[in-house]
Amino acid sequence: MLKVFRWTIAQFFELNWWKTYLRNQSVDDYLAWKRKYWKDFLVSIELSEFEFSNDNIALLDVGCGPAGIFCIFPNKSITAVDPLIHKYQAELPHFKKINYPKVNFVQSSLEEFYSNFNYDVVFCINCINHVLDIQKSIQKLSALCKQGAMLVISTDVHHNNLLKSVFKVIPGDILHPHQYNKKEYVELLENGGFQMINEYQLKHERIFDYWVFVMKKI
Repeated sequence: MLKVFRWTIAQFFELNWWKTYLRNQSVDDYLAWKRKYWKDFLVSIELSEFEFSNDNIALLDVGCGPAGIFCIFPNKSITAVDPLIHKYQAELPHFKKINYPKVNFVQSSLEEFYSNFNYDVVFCINCINHVLDIQKSIQKLSALCKQGAMLVISTDVHHNNLLKSVFKVIPGDILHPHQYNKKEYVELLENGGFQMINEYQLKHERIFDYWVFVMKKI
């Protein structure tokens, strides 16, 4: 019950974070910046959007938010999933489904998302520490991937175990119900059926490091 309550509160504050963050930002300027951000993100992990442009590659953007990596695939069919899609559509001028005619938007949590086929590449960026049930979510990621598929997953990780323990008890990071260090995240993913290809530390900050793991479904 406490887990569900914490997740619900986190979703409420997630929407409000976006509304505050985007309030004074030009729609066109923000989306142009975001598209550049995603292209730079892929370069930073030694990938490129052109590697995923083949029409035969099935892409999934889990926890896509209002401006996920789907933004840089305007001419490719891609599925984008988020439990707040309806709220973004209704309350954020920066997100309009009509601007992405080839994207299949699905309002769903990761745990409850269903697809009748599997994907070649799954992006789970800044999402896994937002979910309700992390083990069930990783099992779902594994089930959604084809054999040998690529998973690109990123998250904030603790580098101080004392602070990690404090944050697990006291919600000092209210947007993120899950608090783990790098070793714990990697173990969860490997136990879920993924093998590490590469790992990238993109930020080091006072409480969290920001890591990206590029993994293969085995």
